[in-house]
Amino acid sequence: MFFDDTIAAISTPIGKAAISVIRISGPDAAAVAGQVFKPLKCPLENLPPRYAAYGKFYAGGKIIDDGIAVLYRAPSSFTGQDMVELSCHGGMLVTQCILEQLLLAGARLAAPGEFTRRAYCLGKLDLSQAEAIALTLEAKNRAALAVGAAQREGILSGKIKDIFDEITDIVASVYVYFDFPDEDLSDVGPDELKSRLLDISDKLHALLASYTTGRAVTEGIPTTICGKPNSGKSSLLNRLLGTERAIVTDIAGTTRDTIEETAVVGNVTLRLCDTAGIRETDDAVEKIGISRAISAAQSAELILAVFDGSAPLDGDDEKILTLVSEWSAAGKKIIAVINKADLPQKLTEGDVTSRADFDAALRVSAALGDGFDKLADIISSLYIDGSLDFGSDAILTGARQYSAVEGALHRIESAIAALEEGMTADIVGLDLEEALKKLGELDGRSVSEEVVDSIFRNFCVGK
Repeated sequence: MFFDDTIAAISTPIGKAAISVIRISGPDAAAVAGQVFKPLKCPLENLPPRYAAYGKFYAGGKIIDDGIAVLYRAPSSFTGQDMVELSCHGGMLVTQCILEQLLLAGARLAAPGEFTRRAYCLGKLDLSQAEAIALTLEAKNRAALAVGAAQREGILSGKIKDIFDEITDIVASVYVYFDFPDEDLSDVGPDELKSRLLDISDKLHALLASYTTGRAVTEGIPTTICGKPNSGKSSLLNRLLGTERAIVTDIAGTTRDTIEETAVVGNVTLRLCDTAGIRETDDAVEKIGISRAISAAQSAELILAVFDGSAPLDGDDEKILTLVSEWSAAGKKIIAVINKADLPQKLTEGDVTSRADFDAALRVSAALGDGFDKLADIISSLYIDGSLDFGSDAILTGARQYSAVEGALHRIESAIAALEEGMTADIVGLDLEEALKKLGELDGRSVSEEVVDSIFRNFCVGK
């Protein structure tokens, strides 16, 4: 892709603010910006790099604002091209007027994520670092911020590079032996080769294992809250969110449809879905809500099954327990949440855990907040690997990254199997070359244009 044009975009949210920032990148960035912004001391094109210059913004020969310009010269900029960042007052109209003047001066409006894409294509960062920028923008907890910062610093990229280089070295040794079998040029025998490949396999397995933690921290776990009517599902949702999102009344069946929100519990992000109470009913609308509740649970990874601790189990609870057994058999993680601990108790954890398979059970009060620290600890124990350091360990955070590492591991294991079966060196080498291609997808060395498009399409304009 060629970047011989100059782009501009507003990089701060549109609305009233102290300042707005407008970015320009491309070979004519300084010339374009210089037609709109006039520093007091010298033409913008003559500014020293990274110097914040005060000046005036012009439109139609008239001053419309004052502010600051910073010039960055290629290749020492975010994109690797000449860049200018203009800071003006944060009014919607003035910001838009300045952008319009830049477009009239020869720039074009940047596409979503185009600044970061130029940085990637011009070698300022690799694909996993670009994804880390999006991760940081979308972070919903401090753990996600730490993971994003680590990936931007190249922690994951460095880990992948080390493995990539090691496989490359092995491939070279394999092909030297294959091309010159009588010259004894390769110093890697079959046993040592297998040992090195097993070590690489262990490293890839460890990376794959990190994905459970990375995904829980960043993308979030699809979670459904289910139970019979009036067990406190909506109160549980509100407590987890820290706001009165769902209507709570003493009338059974208040919730008729699913309510979807995102909550942070400890270091885990939960993509929550509150559902209609599951019970036998003749109400046509309520039946639809119950059907959606069951469907939501079937699609979830984590289920919070809520029971009313102030009442003994009844027929509706037994239906929930039957469903829990089905969901557990399907591989769902399920926590029994015995609610209303602030009221006299008529239900124990054993009453529910003896009837169905739960990953954990606890007693809470959604009304008072009791037990929610324990709930956070339980959820963290299911999804967070405590041995990982968010700020210094390589952690996979996306399905694309996971797929690339999994594909590389499959090829490494295939190469090991080929060695064990006494296959020729060229067969082993082919598997290792495919492993390199898969790892190359992670940092962008061998990724398709379609994948790159899909990644940067989700960035905002101006980033």
